[in-house]
Amino acid sequence: MSRARFVAKAIPGEGWRVWNRKTERWRGEVCKEYPAALLAELNGEKRPPELVTLIKASRKPHKR
Repeated sequence: MSRARFVAKAIPGEGWRVWNRKTERWRGEVCKEYPAALLAELNGEKRPPELVTLIKASRKPHKR
């Protein structure tokens, strides 16, 4: 069984970030909720249209 390349890590007071285990870098922005669907897509088929939809839905709203 292989380890998942992308995992979510909690950032206290902010939300969740996606961590790339291969490159050891953050991917994308802070998510307001646990990004289970996004992680499944990143670790699975990687279909661009679905990824864009999931990323937009998981973004934390900007403060204005």
